[in-house]
Amino acid sequence: MPTAVGRRADRLAPIQRVTRGIDRRNVVRGAIVAAVAYAAWLAIGTFGRPYNFFDMKIYHGAVVWWASGHELYEFIAPGTTLGFTYPPFAGLVMLPMAQLPIGMAGMVNAAASIAALALVLAGLLRPIVDRLAWPLWFVVALAVPLAVAIEPARETLGYGQVNILLFALIMADLIGLRWRSRRGTHYSATDGPLLRFLYGGAWAGAGIGLATAVKLTPALFIAYLLITRQWRVAATAIGTTIGVTVASFAIVGDESRAYFGSVLWQTERVGAADMTPNQSLAGLLARLYDSIETPGLLWFAFSVLILALGLSRAASARADGDELTAFTLVGLTANVISPISWTHHLVWVIPAIIVLADAAVRRREASRGMPQRTGQGTVFGGLPGVNGLRPPIWYPTLTGLRHGVAAIGLYLLFLISPIWPYEHQLPEMSHYQDGLFGALMENSLAVALIVLVAALPWRPGAEPAFYGDRITRAVLVNGRR
Repeated sequence: MPTAVGRRADRLAPIQRVTRGIDRRNVVRGAIVAAVAYAAWLAIGTFGRPYNFFDMKIYHGAVVWWASGHELYEFIAPGTTLGFTYPPFAGLVMLPMAQLPIGMAGMVNAAASIAALALVLAGLLRPIVDRLAWPLWFVVALAVPLAVAIEPARETLGYGQVNILLFALIMADLIGLRWRSRRGTHYSATDGPLLRFLYGGAWAGAGIGLATAVKLTPALFIAYLLITRQWRVAATAIGTTIGVTVASFAIVGDESRAYFGSVLWQTERVGAADMTPNQSLAGLLARLYDSIETPGLLWFAFSVLILALGLSRAASARADGDELTAFTLVGLTANVISPISWTHHLVWVIPAIIVLADAAVRRREASRGMPQRTGQGTVFGGLPGVNGLRPPIWYPTLTGLRHGVAAIGLYLLFLISPIWPYEHQLPEMSHYQDGLFGALMENSLAVALIVLVAALPWRPGAEPAFYGDRITRAVLVNGRR
């Protein structure tokens, strides 16, 4: 006859079988993810601004107006002087949301943006977590709420903007370049032509082309592709841009002529240059001069200098086998030299933080003599070895510290976003109302972008994406190129 203890053991047996199959480490990781997500939510409430899909209301109102038979670029949002400022192709892409209520359209955009951000972070972090033998799901689950909490992402989601989606299109091309450089390793001979096309990376450049057709600033990536002689990818990007633009002319000719004939040149449609959220070089100079307008000649001279610096550093990063840093430098450069770069445009700080953090880890690993095998030979924490020996590190305790501090500092800067307590608007209030410290805080994000363009480190051999028969590939083997 079974005892009470035996009956209790029989009842608990199914539960014990289930709990034995649960990895306790994953339970702890899940709790950490939940805590980080909650902290990110609190941070958005603390440092963010009131969000009510303000920009989405303009886009939604414009396409509803357009769908009802009016001219797209004649729409002005009620209570504002703002209208639709994107090319006609963007209007065509957004047109289906005219069938949704504004709140639903904003939520769909936010959900799509977060999903796209998660995919991008998975792609960017995969080489790092594989090297460190960390679980990808855990790192991505931590990275998504951390990324959403900082200024560019929370502003994009809160205002109903499209910057994360455009960022994802461009980053998709980076993934395509990776796959193209390792063609044949992702599929077998039995796979069909679709998988061969996908994993072969032949589509690389289409994302940049689509992003350029929606918003003109990604065109700088096409210039980068040309400078680095990535002819096929550049041709794909240019062809995609021209193709969708010509198709837009064929479908909505009146709107296309209106946009390229007049709307594109009406810079006043987007706001005054000195507005605090404009953290480009033009906005920085306008505020330093305490003027609504940017000093044109000075802005042009510095823009050319920063453009040359950013593209040259991007080309050098690519030549040393770090395509992620190259793309990041191009994106940051576009943010700096654009006449208007609202804070929700600055999504390129996300990969910049990743690059800095990984550079810190790699240098720390190098100081401990931990080699990593890459497609370009043996490297120690991202530093090439010579004849199998790791490079000497004279101060191993401090190795990587400055990059780690820079990553944390950059994240905290864009989390707290100190520009808003010192927001000023001419002519009501001078940008020097709170003294030099207030002026520095109001321009702090712009200054950070310029510093990143000038000083963001790259990681030799970290993420090579070389391909093409006519390109002389830079190969890092035994410390020699």
